[in-house]
Amino acid sequence: MSSDQQIQSVRQFRRFALVVCLVGVAVQLGLTAYYLGMGHKATPHDVPVGLIAPDAKRAPIVELLERDGVFVVSDYANVTDLRAGIKSREVYGGVDASAAQPHLYLASAAGPAAASLLRATYTSVVGQQNAEQLAALAGQGDTISVEQARALAAAPAVTDVVALPADDVNGASLGFLTQALALGGTIASVGLGRLIPRTRRSWKRGLGHLSTLIVYALGSAAVVLWSMTWFGVGAEANHPEMFGIFALMSLAITASTAGAVALFGPGGALLGGLYFTVGTVISGASILPEFLPAFGRLLGENLPTGAGVQAVRDNLYFPAAPIGAHLLVLSLYAGLGCLIVLVTNLLPNRGDRTSEVELELRDRIEGAELREPVPIPPGIS
Repeated sequence: MSSDQQIQSVRQFRRFALVVCLVGVAVQLGLTAYYLGMGHKATPHDVPVGLIAPDAKRAPIVELLERDGVFVVSDYANVTDLRAGIKSREVYGGVDASAAQPHLYLASAAGPAAASLLRATYTSVVGQQNAEQLAALAGQGDTISVEQARALAAAPAVTDVVALPADDVNGASLGFLTQALALGGTIASVGLGRLIPRTRRSWKRGLGHLSTLIVYALGSAAVVLWSMTWFGVGAEANHPEMFGIFALMSLAITASTAGAVALFGPGGALLGGLYFTVGTVISGASILPEFLPAFGRLLGENLPTGAGVQAVRDNLYFPAAPIGAHLLVLSLYAGLGCLIVLVTNLLPNRGDRTSEVELELRDRIEGAELREPVPIPPGIS
């Protein structure tokens, strides 16, 4: 190799290295801005809460709660209805203000952030009201009994209707499971994207690809359920239903990524990467949808990661909650991805050539034929 060629090679290496560094920095900058934009200052918006209050008390309480758009108040007739609304995830919690002392009902399993917000708001408001009541009595020169003083000084009553299990005290398990499913599905889709094109397009290849995706989804769901038992997460859940949700979630991720690869080539595998890097942040596992910006909330609920997280959370902790909308999102991703995989294998491909597998097999056959001894006709020495 001449010195000119060596210089040319070094220059090419430097240019390539510069491009790689610039792309890496740009990706890091974009992801940093995205992550911080979504979660650095999670602000609650329209958090649904319930209220039991007589007409005389209702207006000031609603005005206080809905100030600045933090809460959206729904009225309930009694505690039984409020508890039912919490268990079906209509609301994150609610206050019974019909008695002399208010009572807070919440569900920490719906999300620790919402439970903390409700508890902090409730404690602050009750404490402020008690202080105002004591100040008014003192201003009038009135006295109160010891029992009344104890009631005013006691911690506000709180009932956790749907508590997080002891094995998932911070509610982080859903986020970890979602990341594992998204990353595993992405790796599987990329691997299949490199393996499947090594055979000629045909309906058999399409069915084989589809069958592989389904088998992987079932295996992925089984592994997730099995690993959950190691740590006691979901011990009391309906395991057949959980298996079905995890399998559908896995298929939604892998099939849609495989469909993108079938349409756009290897670059389509980036869709799976987006599920992992972008989708898990706005899935609602670690940051509740009501604490995300409007764009993140809308996008997150309509990605396989977000729909899967909500379906899993409801099935784990809120069996009375409807999950049809979440399953519909997952089914659309899974169904469209599978359909694209089948159709792209049935359509004629003008650039389709003999596969590497067939080439290798043909070369072996031809090589074996050449190595066979050629018979010498009689009479030829």
